[in-house]
Amino acid sequence: MTNPAHPLQLRLDQVTREADGVISLRFSDPTGAPLPAWQAGAHLELQLPSGKLRHYSLCGDVSDRFSYRVGVLRDVQGRGGSEEIHTQLRVGQCYRTSLPRNHFALKPAPRYLFIAGGIGITPMLPMIDAVAGVAEWHLVYAGRNRQSMAFTGELARHPWQVRLWADDEHGRLDIAQLLDNCSADTLVYCCGPGGLIDHVDTACAERGLTFICERFGASQKPIQPSEQSPNSFEVVLARSNCSVQVGEGQSVLAAVREKVPNVPFSCESGFCGACETRVLEGDVEHLDSLLSDAEKASNRSMMICVSRARCPRLVLDL
Repeated sequence: MTNPAHPLQLRLDQVTREADGVISLRFSDPTGAPLPAWQAGAHLELQLPSGKLRHYSLCGDVSDRFSYRVGVLRDVQGRGGSEEIHTQLRVGQCYRTSLPRNHFALKPAPRYLFIAGGIGITPMLPMIDAVAGVAEWHLVYAGRNRQSMAFTGELARHPWQVRLWADDEHGRLDIAQLLDNCSADTLVYCCGPGGLIDHVDTACAERGLTFICERFGASQKPIQPSEQSPNSFEVVLARSNCSVQVGEGQSVLAAVREKVPNVPFSCESGFCGACETRVLEGDVEHLDSLLSDAEKASNRSMMICVSRARCPRLVLDL
């Protein structure tokens, strides 16, 4: 039976070393069928042989309907997912994935500034392909050193718009100076380590620039629940025709999994979007670092791994 959260079974066709500690994986349908379409900013959730779920930005050509490419940084201090990919995935084997999902969509604008840190370059590759020749754009790509910076060969096609910044050569990137040169109609896209994103976020807010980001980890500025939020509350699962009580110190996800054990989740920190759930009724205390302020205000969905209720009763589409 097909897993509804991971309906695609894709064959790993190619593994390529892109930089120190970075590989790219290219997947295709084993039958040769075309793959679902995607747009710049989309990612895949990959189910590893161990059962771990990991999210990786699609970084190939959006017009290529027969392969997906993702880039993976080997993080020896992480939770084991990237280590498993680097050491255990094999060309020719098939792996389950989600359909492409997009929480980092490219919005129309006359000008763009893309800021990438480390492996955060991956979603930027299809973005710059999408805007090249259509809008004014610049990319600043920062890394510890040039040996750790992936896909620089591809970026060499844009010598006038791309600036590579190796910390060991130039020191830390001056975000303030970079943003001071932006006009008010520039959209600033950023992806990379939490510290970089938080820094760019603050600097954009000070200058009134529109800031859009994607995180590969939880925010370094975690959002705390308000004192007015109830310590415990009821969650009604509309499709399952049952309810659960969420206790103090317990996540909605943990309570829901007692009734719906196959509910999708991954990061449990509110940044990946795997557990996003539609809200049918009730007021949510949004504690994630993924939804925009407008999306949180709309109250249409919530990340059940971290977000809670502002009211005694929530009704979810589960």
